[in-house]
Amino acid sequence: MSAYLIVEFTVKDPDIYRDQYSAHAGQTAKKHGAEPVANGDWQVLSGEPGLSKGAIMRFPDRQAALDWYNSPEYQALIEIRGVGMDSRFSVVDGISDASA
Repeated sequence: MSAYLIVEFTVKDPDIYRDQYSAHAGQTAKKHGAEPVANGDWQVLSGEPGLSKGAIMRFPDRQAALDWYNSPEYQALIEIRGVGMDSRFSVVDGISDASA
């Protein structure tokens, strides 16, 4: 069953975010089977506004998403990520066809 990694973020330093984090993070995620699904500004419909942008990536399953997040190549980007953006990462399982 697919899993979705949801990233909420606000860019603090556009140059660091773009040049040192974003492209490298995407490459490491693809190695773990990630497929970008959505990316852009959030439009909050209800509740407290938080971080301004979001991205969603589909992974083959929850374990693949966790393996990516915990991989040495992604963990090496964590410090750069903290300089380039404020963020929150979450993972949720997709809905299986049997439960629909």
